[in-house]
Amino acid sequence: MDTLQILLDFFTGYGYLAVFAVLLVCGFGVPIPEDITLVAGGVISGLGYANVHYMFLVGMAGVLVGDGIMFMAGRTFGNKVLKFRPIARILTQERFEAVQEKFAKYGNWVLFVARFLPGLRSPIFITAGMTRRVPYWRFLLMDGFAALISVPVWVYLGYYGAANREWLMTMVHRGQAGILGAVALLLLVVGGVWLKRRRVSCAKK
Repeated sequence: MDTLQILLDFFTGYGYLAVFAVLLVCGFGVPIPEDITLVAGGVISGLGYANVHYMFLVGMAGVLVGDGIMFMAGRTFGNKVLKFRPIARILTQERFEAVQEKFAKYGNWVLFVARFLPGLRSPIFITAGMTRRVPYWRFLLMDGFAALISVPVWVYLGYYGAANREWLMTMVHRGQAGILGAVALLLLVVGGVWLKRRRVSCAKK
């Protein structure tokens, strides 16, 4: 049985609370695809088990609360958080160094891009909290802005494709590729702006 069907069976029985709970553990780094979770929430809405607009709000709440807990864990406990085995598995030394490098290169935009990087999302949010250089309101703003792009895409896609699973999965794969392409383009633009500012700064010195 595929992941989508497992989630559909679970969500059909327990509704909004189940969707919120799964999104929460996604935020904790548990390897459950967040996009498929949101799509499943949209599908049960399309099948009449939930209201799609409420599902969108539940989806936003689930991803933001999960991400926020990771950020606050890093901010509250600092390097001590790495002694917690589940987090140590997510935030390895190699990932920590990679995230630090991305922060140095792209600044706070890394928080926006992180929402579209499943393998690095939690490590980036934990590291952002550990640095204590990012206020919570800015983290929430960047993460929330990204969530306002991804969450409605998946929830409403699931809603409109509830009756045609084959079409839905085709669109999910296209959506994943499209979002990654858009994020890659954004990174190129941000990187270009950063290089231009650096050259100007160096020229003034």
